Amino acid sequence: MKAFPKILPSLKISITVPSTLGNTALYAYPDYRGKGCVDESGFVYAIGEKFAPGPSACPCLCTEEGPLCIQPECPRLHPRCIHVDTTQCCPQCKERKNYCEFRGKTYQTLEEFMVSPCEKCHCEANGEVLCTVSACPQTECVDPVYEPDQCCPICKNGPNCFAETIVIPAGREVKTDECTICHCTYEEGTWRIERQAMCTRHECKQI
Repeated sequence: MKAFPKILPSLKISITVPSTLGNTALYAYPDYRGKGCVDESGFVYAIGEKFAPGPSACPCLCTEEGPLCIQPECPRLHPRCIHVDTTQCCPQCKERKNYCEFRGKTYQTLEEFMVSPCEKCHCEANGEVLCTVSACPQTECVDPVYEPDQCCPICKNGPNCFAETIVIPAGREVKTDECTICHCTYEEGTWRIERQAMCTRHECKQI
């Protein structure tokens, strides 16, 4: 690539010379307009030459009408890019984010973590967080309780059901009053239980 000196503005200077050389003579510095292109440093490029107007600019073609610069189709930057180099024609990623941000906390790529006893999450390679929520089975009681750090409720009092407003254990008959006997139906190991007990009223003597 051939470089020329920095262009100076086109000037015309009138110089008076002796009569032996004739009347006033005109002298002019060379004018590169229409004959070349100039970069930001002042170097001149001939028509047909390719050049970069600046350090971060894309290549241009020098034409008679001036520089013809076409922006190429640059590749897309990675979505996790946090440091972009713009000193070249196409921006380039110099540093990617290797962590996920979720609910105010930071997690490393591919790290698995629990955000609640029932919610398990995973830091994906693309910077997104995917979470799954555990599905709890139906309880075998009507009075389940939640324990700290446990996802699903447990039946601390064992299988049971309602006899009207009273909770009675499953698998045996319970006399709820002098005239009523209730039975909480329960099939052990199948997690099937009737929420309401089967009650039978008997004739009883009124005191």
